[in-house]
Amino acid sequence: MQSTNIVKQEYKITKQDRIQQLNQRPVVIWLTGLSGSGKSTIANCLEQELNQMGYKTYLLDGDNIRFGLNNNIDFTDEGRKENIRRIGEVAKLFVDAGIIVITAFISPFIEDRNSVRGLVEKKEFIEVYVECPIEICEARDVKGLYQKARRGEIANFTGISSAFEAPVNPEVTVHTSKEIVRNCVNQILSFTLNNIKV
Repeated sequence: MQSTNIVKQEYKITKQDRIQQLNQRPVVIWLTGLSGSGKSTIANCLEQELNQMGYKTYLLDGDNIRFGLNNNIDFTDEGRKENIRRIGEVAKLFVDAGIIVITAFISPFIEDRNSVRGLVEKKEFIEVYVECPIEICEARDVKGLYQKARRGEIANFTGISSAFEAPVNPEVTVHTSKEIVRNCVNQILSFTLNNIKV
């Protein structure tokens, strides 16, 4: 349902003011990949590295968001789309605040990720494909989700009973079945640092 009778307010402090104050350019570093691919682990390490360098960051993680903001959304295709739509709007607010926001979401559909990309400026969205064969993800099965999905206890599980559309032209691809976490983080950093320096 679309909101009506609303007027956008304009304020004196702008994104450019915040960029100058924080001495950094905001970006969305959007990690996408299958469950168990290593998104949350990499996002956590990446944020620590950026924080140690003095950058102001915030990390949005798929499970954590569903405990609060998105606790009323299911895992159907429609639910997943709404989940990513809301996260995109939150990420956009962080960018407007001048913050580097890292997101770790399966975000299985290309259309939804492209919609988020369209919410911010061209250089403010870095899509990172955390690539890992489903066999490896399933062998890790840190949360026991693949086993439940195989037994039919979880419906609409990405990679088993729901599709995952891999990025076509991501800014960065990391291969977590071949590289250690440190190397994956360094690969993302080497691309990101050029975009966030003022």
